[in-house]
Amino acid sequence: MYKQLLINKKIRYYLLGGGVSKLGDVLTGMAFLFITYDVTGSSLHTTGMAIAETLPYLFFGLIGGVTADWLPRRKLLILLDLLRTPLLLMIVCLYYLDMLNYMILLIINFLMQSAGCFFNPAHRTVLASITTEAERVTANSANDTLSRGVTVLSPVISVWLLNTFGAIHFFTIDAITFLISAYCILKIDLIDKKNVAPRHKKIKAALFAIFEFVHWVRKQVTIKKLFLFTFITVFFNTWVWEVGMLLALSKMSSASEQLYSILQGLFGGIVIVTNIIIPYFIKKMTLRHYFIGSIIWATGITYYGLLYDIPHFFIGAAIVGIGMPLASLTRVYIVQSLVPEDKMGRAFSFNAVLLYFSNTISLALYGIFSLHVSIQFLMCVSGIFMLLVSLIGLLSSIYFTKFGRRFPIHFHK
Repeated sequence: MYKQLLINKKIRYYLLGGGVSKLGDVLTGMAFLFITYDVTGSSLHTTGMAIAETLPYLFFGLIGGVTADWLPRRKLLILLDLLRTPLLLMIVCLYYLDMLNYMILLIINFLMQSAGCFFNPAHRTVLASITTEAERVTANSANDTLSRGVTVLSPVISVWLLNTFGAIHFFTIDAITFLISAYCILKIDLIDKKNVAPRHKKIKAALFAIFEFVHWVRKQVTIKKLFLFTFITVFFNTWVWEVGMLLALSKMSSASEQLYSILQGLFGGIVIVTNIIIPYFIKKMTLRHYFIGSIIWATGITYYGLLYDIPHFFIGAAIVGIGMPLASLTRVYIVQSLVPEDKMGRAFSFNAVLLYFSNTISLALYGIFSLHVSIQFLMCVSGIFMLLVSLIGLLSSIYFTKFGRRFPIHFHK
């Protein structure tokens, strides 16, 4: 199945460029934090640098989707790759000239992530253009497996790079990956759309395009449900997984960071295996698959919340590693299948903005809650609520499907 998919030269170049670029993104994300702390010695400044990586998606995420729908994608992607390369090399040069400071790092990081707001939705839409519907589940699985594999391997690669070249050359490596990505995109024989951006009042037209997409989504029952339930599940998961787990381990063991790294490695490995297996069993994905994935995902959170000790954290993480990729792949597949090509960039950017917004709210509210209630309680409540919401979604999906079959009335005819 995967061998047949990789015969397609377009998909090979897409996966290669995306995988290499993902490795560079992970390394650069770490490097900005490492170098910031080296330059300032301040945890507050380091936190500010982390925030600088998320704010652009809240500011420009929706505009990035409009741009992906309007402009020729291949030209846009190559241009953004080539523009980001000198920004990273500038950091390296300023570092060796002893002219690098926090404000420069902050500005460049903000610019890099802002470029990503335009690059990511356009890059996502390319995969739908170079695959058939029959290939899409396998292609999405291969892409997600490659990205996840890079994320799992990146800590090992980063340790080697730190010991050999130092954190500053994470930026050099990422600059090279952007050039490789641009070359791979150039090699994809993509039939690109003409520039459809209005010549006048582009800002006003962009805002109109966003409102037009929101109005369109309101009429699409499946897409609307997908976005809503994604927001809810991510809200219940983010703090519990990213912060709560680490805090719980720190209270149980003096080797919490090592255990957390091992836990993340196990989780990543399970996700990779799940991604590889899914296309052998599922050829077309529906909202039911999303809810089933969410139920498995929520079961893992509930499991390690109720039993709450280190061995069960690993078992729960393995269960989450089965459910989360099923839900994630289904979300991408549904967007690729149900959203028209001229709206697909906005769909992916809208989804990304929802995710970042949900993440931000989750971290803020749970951070406050954790001052007053135990981590175990938050884990249990999150898992149970997520499980109930997913079950309601699945049952409603089954009910309305049966109802629609029983009464096949077409109101728009």
